[in-house]
Formats: sequence, structure tokens, C-alpha cells
Amino acid sequence: MKPTQIRLHPAFALGKVDPRIFGGFLEHLGRAVYQGVYDPDSRHADEQGFRTDVLEVLRELRMTTMRYPGGNFASGYHWLDGVGPKDQRPTVLELAWQSIEPNTFGTDEYITLCRKMNWDPMITVNLGVGTPEEARNWVEYCNRPPGTHYADRRAANGHSEPFHVRLWCLGNEMDGQWQLGHVPAEEYALRAWQAAQMMKAVSPEIELVVCGSCGTSLPTYMEWDRIVLESLGDLADYISLHRYVGNPGTDTAEYLAVGASVDRQIEEMDAACRFVQALRRSRKRPWLCFDEWNVWYKNHESNGHGEAAPHLLEEVYNFEDALAVAGFLHSFLRHADVLRIANLAQVVNVIAPVLTRGDDLLVQSIFHPFKMFATRRDGVALKPVVEGPQYESRSSGPVACVDASAVLAPERLHLFATNRSLDTAAEIAVDLADAEIAAVERGELLVHADPKAANTFDTPNEVKPVDFREVRLINGHAQFELPPLSLAALTLGLK
Repeated sequence: MKPTQIRLHPAFALGKVDPRIFGGFLEHLGRAVYQGVYDPDSRHADEQGFRTDVLEVLRELRMTTMRYPGGNFASGYHWLDGVGPKDQRPTVLELAWQSIEPNTFGTDEYITLCRKMNWDPMITVNLGVGTPEEARNWVEYCNRPPGTHYADRRAANGHSEPFHVRLWCLGNEMDGQWQLGHVPAEEYALRAWQAAQMMKAVSPEIELVVCGSCGTSLPTYMEWDRIVLESLGDLADYISLHRYVGNPGTDTAEYLAVGASVDRQIEEMDAACRFVQALRRSRKRPWLCFDEWNVWYKNHESNGHGEAAPHLLEEVYNFEDALAVAGFLHSFLRHADVLRIANLAQVVNVIAPVLTRGDDLLVQSIFHPFKMFATRRDGVALKPVVEGPQYESRSSGPVACVDASAVLAPERLHLFATNRSLDTAAEIAVDLADAEIAAVERGELLVHADPKAANTFDTPNEVKPVDFREVRLINGHAQFELPPLSLAALTLGLK
């Protein structure tokens, strides 16, 4: 393979990396909440019922925002069922996942968890079978000081101080025909507009995420977004994007080209936002919120058959899945100028980087790229120019063999590079204009000879990063060889 040149320049800065693109998602689905983050019967449970082993591992990911309570679950969820004395909360049949919901974990427990983990709460209101007024009441419960009905209910439940929830999602995937309360774009837009007006009247400082089209292959794609953005106008602070990817055809090279299609999805949604802004002649534009993204294609068991905490969507991740996750993160950094929030879906058990089995815990392969990026996120994203070999993908056309992104921080450069080639090492040269690369402060390499290799409870360390410092520093530039099918994350000191 011919050498790959990665050219960077501080003048081509995309903008400060918003730490909220390293968020997560916690839905009342399967064992994400119960037997996931919350399991009072576990020997790992603290006095509030949270699993300390799960939370300790999740802290390593430095997640910022945590979206809750769904997902499809949100479109049938009535938040009042989940507050107040636990012995008085109703047990209900939850229809999105056909599961029993005991409601022992609700708003107060979620906020307690967020504070324990230093997560910013991000609540999705029910605009499926719920009403705009119900959404407005939830905002009052969370954000108003005592003195009004729902704020007083919060205080009576032991929380006199407001929760100050800033991020609110106006429903979930409302263009999807599977969604409870699904309606055409015009009807959703009216419902969302009504909710937004009341929610911001109760708490003017909140920021609202409107439902974008939830799949690039759906007939609603882009037209739904135009209608919704035009209708909501300046009430829309963000618009959501969703994307799940996989490799059902076992074509690893095609699979790893997914980053190019994520680039295209972000750029198309950004174009829709700019178009509507120009059409409305507004000074305000909505930013992008990629509030569901992950690899998901192996386990589609989504019917809980009337059980509580059933085993649903428990994906087993392999090494190539980890490289696909890195593809998302490369793309997010390359679009730091327009992408402000992103939420890995999800965090425990359900299509998640962490699995539990009884009191045991397993870190899956996709945990590692997220951590490699998240621990190097502080700084300004640069627009990389990658010159080197390419290959042809069926879905995205020509893609670079080396996928790359970079973050410039004071006195250091964080560089991320994936070699998508299945069998050829990549010789990489890094040129940062107006600065000399003087030291390798820290480096990690995620590599495996078998793209299908996976961690298991018996072999938990089959896929994990190794220390990587084999970088040559020559005249202020950096050179290194990246093995086939690998991801490197480097922190380079600058002179």
C-alpha cells in the first residue's frame, strides 16, 4: 500500500468539540434499567439500588448527556406512573416492547443517577399517545421551584430543589409507522409546536430536540425534516438523527465504509437545516443531535412476551463492530461545526458496550473505541486532508483506506486513525502545519487478526487496546505503521 499523508492545519479548525457528542442512552427496554444500571438485588447494589460495578465501568467512558426514558418506550410512557412512593406506583404492560414495567425506576431515580455519574439529563417526552400538556407538566415537575402543583409534588417526593433539566426531546421517531401514536409530519409538527410553546413558557432556558426522520432509507427522509423544521421555526434548537449499522452480508470492507455514509447523512441534514433557515430568513438555525447511533443487526428479539426485564436486543459485539463504532466517532469529530449532541444507544445490556450476567459484568469490544476517543476529546476539531490509497465500496463509492480525525488541544494533538484494509499495513505520515510534533505522550492500538473476534465472559480480554508508541518523529512530523484492521489513538506533544 502506498503511504498515506494526513495533513492538518490549525487554520482549518471546525470548532470546539462539544463534549455532549459523547453521550449515552438509557431506555426502559429489556435489561437496560432493571438488571442493568439499577438492580437492588445484586450484591453490587449501593443503598439506592444502583449497580456500582456497572457505574464504575461506565465512568471510564466519560459520558456527558444521558437520554431517557426512550426510545420507542417514551411514546407510551406516562411519567406520573414513575414518581411518588414506589409501593403506590402502578405496574403496567408496556406496549413498545411488550414488557412488564414496574415503574420502580422513574424520574427521581434517573436524576439521582445522573448526579451520581455527572451526566446531564436529557428527557424525551411522550408525544406518541401523550399530550403536549403532559409534557409541559413534566417540565414543571423537573424545573420549577416549589409553589405550583407539579413542583410541589417533586418537593413532596424529597427533592425541594429543581432538577434543572435543560435538554428535552419532543418525542421519538414519530415518522416511524412502528411508533405508538405515529402521525404524518404535519400532525407531529403541530403537536410538537404546542408542546414546545408550553414547555418553554414554563422553563424558558430549556433546549428542544425535534424529531427528524429516523432512517435514511425511509420515504420520509428529508421531506419530513423540511416540514417539521419549517413548522417549529425558532422553537427548534436541535433536530435528531438516528442510525444503526451492521454487517449481515459478512463483507467487512463494505461494512467499514460506513463512516462515509454517516458523513453524508450529517451533511444532508445540515443542508436541510440551512435550507429552512434561509427559507424562513431566520438568524437562528437548529443544530444536529445524533441521539441514537450504534451497531445493531444480530439480535432483533424485541418482544418481551409480558415479562419484566426480558433479555431483548442483547447484541454480542466483535472486533469489526468496534471499528465501525470508530467510524461514527471519526465522522462526528469531522462535523464538530454542526453536530452538538450524540448518544450511543445504549449503555448497558441492550445493544450496549457493557453486559451483565447475574452479578458478573463484561466489557464488549465497542467499549474501547468510545473510550479511546472520549478521553481525548478536549480541544478543537481539525479538518483532516487524507491523501492515500482508496478502495471502492458499493454503497459509498471510493473511500480512503485510512479513516482519520484529529483534535487540537493546547500543546498537544490528538490523532485518530483507522486502517480499513483487511490485509495490508498502512504507512502514515502526519503533518501539522505551524507546529512541530515533539513527543508521543500516549498511544493506544486496537487490533486483532480476526474481525469476528469477540469478548466473552470466559475470554473477557480477547479484544482490548494495547500500548502503542511506535511513532517516528522526523523534523517535526510523525510517521507510523498501522496494521491491517486496526484503530490507533495518539496524543502527541507539540513544540
